[in-house]
Amino acid sequence: MSEISQFLLVIGVFLVLLIGGLWIPFAIAISASFYVYISMGWGGFNGFGLATWGSLNSFTLTAIPLFILMAEIMLQSGLSERVYRGLSHLVRKLPGGLLQTNIAGCAVFSAISGSSVATAVAIGSVAMPQLDQRGYSIGLSAGTLAAGGTLGILIPPSIAMIIYGTFTETSITKLFMAGLIPGLVLVALFMIYVGIRCIINPSLAPQEKDQIVVSWLQTAADILPFSLLIAGVMTGLYTGIVTPTEAAALGVCLAVIIASLWGQFNLQILRKSLYRTVQTSGAILFIVYAAFLFSYAVAMVGIADELTGILKSLNLTQFGLFIGIVILFTLLGLVIDSIGMMVITIPILTPILNSYGIDLIWFGVLMVVLIELGQVTPPVGMNLFVVKSIAPRATLGQVILGTLPFCALLYVLIFMLFWLPELALWLPGQMFDR
Repeated sequence: MSEISQFLLVIGVFLVLLIGGLWIPFAIAISASFYVYISMGWGGFNGFGLATWGSLNSFTLTAIPLFILMAEIMLQSGLSERVYRGLSHLVRKLPGGLLQTNIAGCAVFSAISGSSVATAVAIGSVAMPQLDQRGYSIGLSAGTLAAGGTLGILIPPSIAMIIYGTFTETSITKLFMAGLIPGLVLVALFMIYVGIRCIINPSLAPQEKDQIVVSWLQTAADILPFSLLIAGVMTGLYTGIVTPTEAAALGVCLAVIIASLWGQFNLQILRKSLYRTVQTSGAILFIVYAAFLFSYAVAMVGIADELTGILKSLNLTQFGLFIGIVILFTLLGLVIDSIGMMVITIPILTPILNSYGIDLIWFGVLMVVLIELGQVTPPVGMNLFVVKSIAPRATLGQVILGTLPFCALLYVLIFMLFWLPELALWLPGQMFDR
């Protein structure tokens, strides 16, 4: 059996396991083991021990549980409610009212969470009861929360970028900086769309009848805690004083201090934050471990070189390759969750990208936007189910229909990144070499 036939067979096995309901890391690990066996026999498993140790013995990966803990402390201490309240007084006069607050709140919270699901839950659980009470459109409300949640893995810090940087051995600090401007552009696209929709159809966002006068001092006090945390972490990263892992540890310390001063923080909240951090980190790192086994299989068999040779023989332009990758990730997003999609494709795509001379920092941002798209596309878009769970009056169909226009805006950003790569590369280019 040829290498291509073996690879296609393994992908078929993986999809069958996935459609059958097997959890992502088990599906990846079983497929990797099957791949090693059919290509190298039992002897191929001799390297699994080294691959297991090498996959998780990584200082860089320790940033993942630390960033998750930082976000959990802020969430459990109730500070997400304060930041939503503060932002609502800043942007509620814009067309769309609290819908604009959803997007702004997701943008701010994403700067500490690093996770789409955490961002959608943090803002959605605060926002949805208020939106329901005021008669906002259920579909558009759900769409702003599901799509706004995707900002969690684009605006730094980003767990997805940490994993990407670990696999491709690229600078995680530069990846973080590369995601900042595209993230802000996406926020602008979302807010402009909501504003236009609500100007055309004002019934989507009813005018607030009870305008509560709140002083700028109170608004600043609500937003200040998050601002201090974001400033502390990002300043340390941008100036090179700390590594991403050290920035995560610094973020945890700042989160504890801020939660103690502005929120509710005690031993019980710390215990709950640690418990949820262990759950989330375990799930993510299990997928990473399984993906390293798949990477080992791909490297040993040499399929990546084979695929690179096939693509070169097709004489595809960079634009042709770009379109192929966009189509690939769009299809994968229909059946695989975001991290699973990323870790399966990176080992195969990296040598292909290198052969085309494509900047891996730029591609890291593009890949994150593409997996963001997977977060909001049915049938396995995680953010769709998260928003449905916190919006009991909304049907899944309403959530999906409300999110589709934001999917189109994600495609707009994807093509902007191709035609204007400096959106991602300008800010890292301003950093000193370290």
